[in-house]
Amino acid sequence: MSAEKSNVDRLFWALTIIGFLVGLVGLKDRLTMGHAGANYGSYIPWGLWVAGYIYLMGISAGAFVMSSIVYVFRVKALAKIGPLALLTALATLIGSLVMVWMDLGHMGRVLRMVTNTNFGSVMGWMPYFYGAYLIVLLIQFWTALRTKMVQRSRSGGASGALCGFLTFGRTDLSETARENDARRLRILGMVGLPLAVAFYGSEGGIFGVVGARPYWNSGLTPILFLVGALLSGAAMVAMVHYVWGGGRGTPEFKQTMLLLGNIVLGLLAFDVLLEWAEFSVGMWSSLPSESESFRMILFGPYSWVFWFVHVALGVVIPGLLLLFKRSSGAVVAWAGGLIGLTFISVRLNIVLPGLAVPELEGLRNAFHGPGLNFDYFPSVSEWLLFVFSVSLAALLFMIGKTLLPVVDSELAGSAQATAGSGEASR
Repeated sequence: MSAEKSNVDRLFWALTIIGFLVGLVGLKDRLTMGHAGANYGSYIPWGLWVAGYIYLMGISAGAFVMSSIVYVFRVKALAKIGPLALLTALATLIGSLVMVWMDLGHMGRVLRMVTNTNFGSVMGWMPYFYGAYLIVLLIQFWTALRTKMVQRSRSGGASGALCGFLTFGRTDLSETARENDARRLRILGMVGLPLAVAFYGSEGGIFGVVGARPYWNSGLTPILFLVGALLSGAAMVAMVHYVWGGGRGTPEFKQTMLLLGNIVLGLLAFDVLLEWAEFSVGMWSSLPSESESFRMILFGPYSWVFWFVHVALGVVIPGLLLLFKRSSGAVVAWAGGLIGLTFISVRLNIVLPGLAVPELEGLRNAFHGPGLNFDYFPSVSEWLLFVFSVSLAALLFMIGKTLLPVVDSELAGSAQATAGSGEASR
């Protein structure tokens, strides 16, 4: 590992561990005080934790779709990103599920979503989608790493012992076994791709079908969720691959980063187009129940979240970097990091403005008391638990890439994705 890469690795470890330890304070508050430390209430029942949940879940879905480009469509230029994309998807999925679990009023009743499912509800389908997605993701990740885990198991140490255990006795390194792994990866990708689209599209459907909230109630909402997931997931994969992907400095690595930059730029342009359509139509209609939410985003007390965090840091700067300097892998990584990290602002501007407008005229002043407030800003406890969930996902990623052969330059899963004839290249 180069000195530069080693320094970046240490920095990520330090930030992850500090965030995790600080976040434990928020976890303690949630487990001991319940929702008493949160600032949402009866009028605004969803806050930062729900926004963080769909933020991490979107990155997971988008990263998984990027891995499918490798294993299903066999794009040669992206062959090396597969395992890292799968690890990113797995880590953010777990962080997302932890966050939404903490948001439940009675955490012990989470299993009732399975045992007492209302299949007429979009939300009722979510645990089944998540369960199936997690299973497919785990099997695909294992299959992508199987050959290298067999090889790593012979090296000794904690990593070798773990890899030896995780092979589950499947130690065949023959060409036939490799071809079988490649075929399984493609089948799993073909199953997982529509599953990822279905579960995250239905995530948007949970918001889109709420007729009492005109800001959400649109056929465009699930599409915005999906495109946002693809953008944030692809952006994070671009950053992750530049920092930890093997072969930096080679023509193949440069080609991969250039293609990732083109993908992220295209998705960013598409996302901005959809966002413009949503805002322009909503504002032009001048229906108070809908346009008020948009005015709140654009001109309200927290408009800086939209203009500075989202537009400036998440659109304009990375857009210009990708438009003029995407031939540089470092620039693509910086742009991807900015988009991925600031995308939480997009999720906050989906969840909160739809709830912050009273459903009935005069409701804001009709009743007073704890939780009866439309002015919401996350409490310290909410931020700390958000930091815990994000840090948990980051910690799982760091542990996975350290103990498992994910970033080896000759990953079996990556090589298998390009094996055989008739492969497409971009």
